[in-house]
Amino acid sequence: MKMFDVYPVYDVEIVKGEGSFVWDSKGERYLDMYGGHAVISIGHTHPHYVEMLTNQLHKLGFYSNSVKISMQEELADKLGKLSGKEDYQLFLCNSGAEANENAMKLASFHNGKSKVLAVKGAFHGRTSLAVSATDNPNIVAPVNKTDHVSFLPMNDEAALEAAFAAYGNEISSVIVEGIQGVAGIVVATDSYLKKIRSLCDRFNAVFIADSVQCGCGRSGKYYSHDWAGVKADIYTMAKGIGNGFPIGALSIAPHIEPRYGMLGTTFGGNHLACAAAIAVCDVIAQDNLIENAGKMGKYLMDEIAKLPNIKEVRGKGLMIGIELFEDTAAIRKKLVFEEKIFVGSSGNKNVLRLLPALNLTKEHCDIFLTSFAKLLK
Repeated sequence: MKMFDVYPVYDVEIVKGEGSFVWDSKGERYLDMYGGHAVISIGHTHPHYVEMLTNQLHKLGFYSNSVKISMQEELADKLGKLSGKEDYQLFLCNSGAEANENAMKLASFHNGKSKVLAVKGAFHGRTSLAVSATDNPNIVAPVNKTDHVSFLPMNDEAALEAAFAAYGNEISSVIVEGIQGVAGIVVATDSYLKKIRSLCDRFNAVFIADSVQCGCGRSGKYYSHDWAGVKADIYTMAKGIGNGFPIGALSIAPHIEPRYGMLGTTFGGNHLACAAAIAVCDVIAQDNLIENAGKMGKYLMDEIAKLPNIKEVRGKGLMIGIELFEDTAAIRKKLVFEEKIFVGSSGNKNVLRLLPALNLTKEHCDIFLTSFAKLLK
């Protein structure tokens, strides 16, 4: 049997990681400015994270949600305090796609409606409903196509108002990333997010804040939507909350009432996943990593803006998009193979993404800035 060939990959095998560095099978060290798609939030192999997972594995690796798992309650408490949403409810699953899938499903259960408004450029996952709300026809199979989802331009308040005026009573939910990652780091304006909140309130629709990539403190606030000073009804999470261990979650406002059977999962909230996520919460709180993400992100963006041949730098915190005047493929390849630095691509070929660990230091930033400046010249 061979692997199903769906990923273009660099010919590099990473076998070890520590902090913001990784090593390949030949012993070469790389600076990780991408964190494996924004997954590595507290650094590779953080001692507390390793200890928590190791200790839990020695005690119990898995049992199902048919019994009480007190670690879930501990995680809910810590996520509530860290995010400032202590009165919200937590549902645990396994991935960002699953979180978004369940969020749209839960919204429909809640208000009995079926229409979803999504945003052009959106990426919400690859499962059936999540991919139907993803603005990429190349990954939507015929079986995934649905009339339930409509796409509106990002930050276009007039289009949003027109959509609600046309079929507001049919709209179950609006799903939006606070910062679009795959689209090339496109930031939702405060005014746009406030407009979504007001229209959802008026028409009894559910505001779903996709925080899979832009959450977990990456933007300098726990949820990037928090910059707008609004509260969503459901926040979806994954990636950084597990630092590499697969875990997804929904943070659900108190007015959305649960009932037995409406959502379910075999592996969601298992003991190892909870151990990983609790460790991440501990480190973020103890080391003030949300504050650090804001500080280091500002430093990086300010310094990048001074470099030659930069069209635009955008983002918040350590979710940064660098737009050049040309395709970034060549410079990304040189960063990997010549400078030993990992960065990310995006759906916009002229934009590369920086999504490093939240405990990134100024020294790490300067390594990247020096190498990047050399290549730009």
